[in-house]
Amino acid sequence: MSSTTAATGAEGRVRKDPEGAGRTDDVPPRPGGKGLRKDRLARHNLAGWLFSTPFLAVFLTFMAFPIVATLLMSFTDFGLRNVTDPLSAQFVGLDNYTKLFQDDKFVRALLNTMYFVVLGVPLTIGSGLVTAVLLNSGIDRFRTFFRVGFYAPVVTAIVAVAVIWRFVLDPSEGLIAGVGHQLGFSTPDFLASETLAMPSLIVMAVWRNMGTAMVLFLAGLQAIPTEVREAARIDGAGPFQELRKITVPLLRPTMLYVAVMTTIGFLNVFEEPFVMTQGGPNEATMTLSLDMYREGFDFFHMGYASAMAYVLFVIVLAVTSLQLRLLKDKTS
Repeated sequence: MSSTTAATGAEGRVRKDPEGAGRTDDVPPRPGGKGLRKDRLARHNLAGWLFSTPFLAVFLTFMAFPIVATLLMSFTDFGLRNVTDPLSAQFVGLDNYTKLFQDDKFVRALLNTMYFVVLGVPLTIGSGLVTAVLLNSGIDRFRTFFRVGFYAPVVTAIVAVAVIWRFVLDPSEGLIAGVGHQLGFSTPDFLASETLAMPSLIVMAVWRNMGTAMVLFLAGLQAIPTEVREAARIDGAGPFQELRKITVPLLRPTMLYVAVMTTIGFLNVFEEPFVMTQGGPNEATMTLSLDMYREGFDFFHMGYASAMAYVLFVIVLAVTSLQLRLLKDKTS
């Protein structure tokens, strides 16, 4: 019996029949552990790809393909005549990009956009921070009410916002005109003035976007340990010193995020000038996004508009990278 087991141990198992005799069955050896793990990993990978297929299809169709198509289009004279036959567009190389900076309207739109960003972003961040500090420090009973009230413009449709601000800025029957009439002075036509039109849109954009910054700053303030604030107050720190020495340094990661997202949004500003002034008066409120929209969908210079889109993309990328480098160094 022992000799039979020794002879057949590597190839199978020894079973006993009812009469006690040994019989060897050919039982295949079990597969190794690595093989099983590879099979399971392959099945898991296949399942993951199957579950992500709908997202990948949507991403490739509505994101990746338009991005690549726009880049290729920017090197052509693609226009309305090429919509039915895209391959008939003529390759023009970098002509669209060189023409951009020779176009006075594009340069004006670029300067207007920078003006909008330079004034609008600090005002949005500052007003959002001040509002969040006030809500976090003193107003307890009505905090939710004020939070909803300040955030409401963010989720309000731009058409409704435009109706409100047209009423506020109306030179004859608007809110500011009524207050001015009661105080005995006349008010200008804000949206018809080349000097006041852009500042008016900036105030409107700050009012509309301040709620987002406020909510983010409020979340950051509530994450600051109360022990830190109490220790500062015990050491004799006043409200301003507490804000400068405690609150602002601990909020720098939140400030980085708010600054980057607000800057990206303001560089792409489109809705405010589109619904309020259509870029006027005399292109005083023309922005890059609005100019790009007009070139592409009013004049059907789609190749030229595609070049504008990529110039704007490079500007957004450069400004965002600069912000990340400057603010991240202070945060770390």
